[in-house]
Amino acid sequence: MANISTYPQGTPAAADLIPGTQRHTDSSGKKENQTRNFTVQSLGSLINAGFTGGYTVYTAALSAGAGAVPTATILQNTTGLTFTWTRVGTGNFVATVAGTPFASDKFWATSSAKVPQITSIVRTSTNTARLDVVTSSTGAALNELVEGYIEIRIYV
Repeated sequence: MANISTYPQGTPAAADLIPGTQRHTDSSGKKENQTRNFTVQSLGSLINAGFTGGYTVYTAALSAGAGAVPTATILQNTTGLTFTWTRVGTGNFVATVAGTPFASDKFWATSSAKVPQITSIVRTSTNTARLDVVTSSTGAALNELVEGYIEIRIYV
């Protein structure tokens, strides 16, 4: 038998496989254990959905020059959704996703930005969220976003 402690340590990638045992009940009610391979990504999604409060998350760093559409650097996205950012006005940016994942009782979001900006993010429909950016000194809408961060959670 191989000594697993002698294997070299590696850094897993999303598509890497991990062997495990899956419990299965067939149509006659017979229970059995089946050896299966699981991807690192599938285990990560399961852990995130089942052990951290039952939600998926989209976290991104945002920046937008004067009059520009925001650029998102995705820090984490376990939602399986693609977030498309647009500018809808001075200091107003909207994230749109396909489908209707933003149910009113399953959506939570927070945002922050480099001072002197103040940001807020709210659910505006079942598939959009709006990020507003104002100056902390006057409350006036800002035309750009510097070092903005958002986290959107979708509860299952």
